Amino acid sequence: MGFDIYYFVLVVPTLILSLWAQFFVKSTFSKYSKIPCSRSITGREAADLLMQKNGINDVSIERVQGSLTDHYAPGAKKLRLSEPVYQQPTISAVGVAAHEAGHAIQHATHYGPLALRSGLVPIANIGSSIGPWLAIAGLMASFPLLINLGILLFAGSVMFYLITLPVEFNASARALRLLQSENVLNASELKGARKVLTAAAMTYVASALTALMSLLRLILLSRSRRR
Repeated sequence: MGFDIYYFVLVVPTLILSLWAQFFVKSTFSKYSKIPCSRSITGREAADLLMQKNGINDVSIERVQGSLTDHYAPGAKKLRLSEPVYQQPTISAVGVAAHEAGHAIQHATHYGPLALRSGLVPIANIGSSIGPWLAIAGLMASFPLLINLGILLFAGSVMFYLITLPVEFNASARALRLLQSENVLNASELKGARKVLTAAAMTYVASALTALMSLLRLILLSRSRRR
């Protein structure tokens, strides 16, 4: 295929952004993991409190290994918190746990973008794993049908990344509102939690940009080959 200028112009900058976002979220999480919250409430306790206040009684909270591996599983109705979040009474732990509780509240209130994202998971898995390879193979073999199929599959994956953004932003907004209204964190602690969640949001923005630029690269390569 020769020198791929589109990769260096479009994709490489977003990969650099992704590396920076990963460093930023880890350093911010680490900073506020050293600051205990005044109520001495752990991440698990905070998540349980916020869900109970919103009438959610059918979601279990589990401890999982790793760091920043926290997530909510809608199908299983399980809120999974990593070790540094589950049992620690810190600003980072409470902020992240509240964010995951925000996803549980989204699920309970039938938040549309969350349902759409869940429905896109199978398409995203297929599209991200084989879509680009099919497109590249089609470009190398000058096979337009294969190129178009690969791009179409990968576009489904990109859609998943894009719809993830409002889902994550909304979960963080819910978390911060609840932490304030339920007096879980005071004003200064809330600022710290906001910084942690903002840093985490940057990783989703970077991932979405990388996926979008990768799709644009494939489209431009396809058009260049046809000319």
